[in-house]
Amino acid sequence: YSLQVAAKTLPFYKDYFNVPYPLPKIDLIAIADFAAGAMENWGLVTYRETALLIDPKNSCSSSRQWVALVVGHELAHQWFGNLVTMEWWTHLWLNEGFASWIEYLCVDHCFPEYDIWTQFVSADYTRAQELDALDNSHPIEVSVGHPSEVDEIFDAISYSKGASVIRMLHDYIGDEDFRKGMNLYLTKFQEKNAATEDLWESLEKASGKPIAAVMNTWTKQMGFPLIYVEAEQQEEDKVLKLVQKKFCASGPYTGEDFPTWMVPISICTSDDPTCAKMQILMDKPELTLVLKDIKPDQWVKLNLGTVGFYRTQYSPDMLESLIPAIKDLSLPPVDRLGLQNDLFSLARAGIISTVEVLKVMEAFVNEPNYTVWSDLSCNLGILSTLLSHTDFYEEIQVFVKDVFSPIGERLGWDPKPGEGHLDALLRGLVLGKLGKAGHKATLEEARRRFKDHVEGKHVLSADLRSPVYVTVLKHGDSTTLDTMLKLHKQADMQEEKNRIERVLGAISQPELIQKVLTFALSEEVRPQDTVSVIGGVAGGSKQGRKAAWKFVRDNWEELYNRYQGGFLISRLIKLTVDGFANDKMAAEVK
Repeated sequence: YSLQVAAKTLPFYKDYFNVPYPLPKIDLIAIADFAAGAMENWGLVTYRETALLIDPKNSCSSSRQWVALVVGHELAHQWFGNLVTMEWWTHLWLNEGFASWIEYLCVDHCFPEYDIWTQFVSADYTRAQELDALDNSHPIEVSVGHPSEVDEIFDAISYSKGASVIRMLHDYIGDEDFRKGMNLYLTKFQEKNAATEDLWESLEKASGKPIAAVMNTWTKQMGFPLIYVEAEQQEEDKVLKLVQKKFCASGPYTGEDFPTWMVPISICTSDDPTCAKMQILMDKPELTLVLKDIKPDQWVKLNLGTVGFYRTQYSPDMLESLIPAIKDLSLPPVDRLGLQNDLFSLARAGIISTVEVLKVMEAFVNEPNYTVWSDLSCNLGILSTLLSHTDFYEEIQVFVKDVFSPIGERLGWDPKPGEGHLDALLRGLVLGKLGKAGHKATLEEARRRFKDHVEGKHVLSADLRSPVYVTVLKHGDSTTLDTMLKLHKQADMQEEKNRIERVLGAISQPELIQKVLTFALSEEVRPQDTVSVIGGVAGGSKQGRKAAWKFVRDNWEELYNRYQGGFLISRLIKLTVDGFANDKMAAEVK
């Protein structure tokens, strides 16, 4: 499978850049004990087994997609990174941000049925915004003065924010001029070193647009804007007032300086939700626009395609007008996703009420799109974690079941004729969510299918294993855990071992949680996968979170010596403490 992806990818990049691959061969090799996902050595790319190897019968749809993305990413580095190399670590994002963007372009070319650009928003765009809204974020371009600082910039800012602003830039320039600029850049700097300014110069030459002026506001300053918009009907026109302020996860921005971004704004209406009615560059804190010939009952939406790297806060009446477009699906999936994610982030920052978000979430009851559901699921998971510290935890589980039950009933357990990749991903997501929430029918069916799987009567399809495993563990006992550990030991394929490792933390009894944590440091688990097991425990339950944090502290010396201050130790800390939500624990973690 990965060989087929590579065979399609190399010619695609050659055609896209109009620059040939310069070496006579390329090899892809899987390595058992490998900390990173992959490494783009020129002509010999190394991978974790799970980032390269696919078993036709036992690999799930998400693994196929992941392998395609990683292969696309590493082969992009043969041009961006190897043929042209960054001048200094300050420009790391030229390598990683660009490869993280074009891997999606490549997968969209190879597998258009994956709807991969909608998934980009959920996987990279919103992830980058979550991190970049923190007070301790950093600009995409950050000065690096010592080797010890290099590891710190291999994060979601360099990768995911880098990819997101390139996606915004590509949309602003247009594909034809973007490709011309890429060719100028790669041709001029092949087998040389380049800086960010060199890329801007090439794209400016190709497009005739003020690329450096626009992009410096995105790469040289940290953060991104929240754009508040309100509309007023004036006869046949709608007058929009836009105000941009820095978005902060901690609440409304109160800083003394007023950073401003040059924001490419696109606006669509209910007349044609897929086409921009107006495109403009917002280069000041406030802007007033007039949309001609817009009736009072027509809705207006900013950020068509969720391409601009900003969040939008609508006035109450504008938001209310968009709800029917969610219900009747006239708003495209990527815009439904972006709208919901903006609202959830505004509530999480304390800017709007959580009740307001939950009311909008109810409008998604007929939602058919996998990625939209994936983002809803993620945000409801965050909300569940926060409420696990309150008396409202059971109520949010009821809400989850109410929201997910209709789609669960429509999908059922077994694939139907004509279903594809995204249906398989959606079924696994929905059944796992219902199972963890204790949905009675889902739990009973998961237990029945798990029993048949273990006894060899009917082997579970790869796409159903994670939701079934997590459901039976969440509501299981010591026998369930022992059975799962036995399946782990018997598994020949690393993907299956990792699948089991990620769900073990769903078990809820304190003594069994300790057993899982001990297992994480055993020889049964590869060192790079220990983090997933401990993180799974921390994310599995309130008691798991406390136990995982204590386990990390008690075993800190061994864990630190194992990972030597690399990215895995920071990921371990993040996964372990992510779910705590009170001042006492914040002080303890500090």
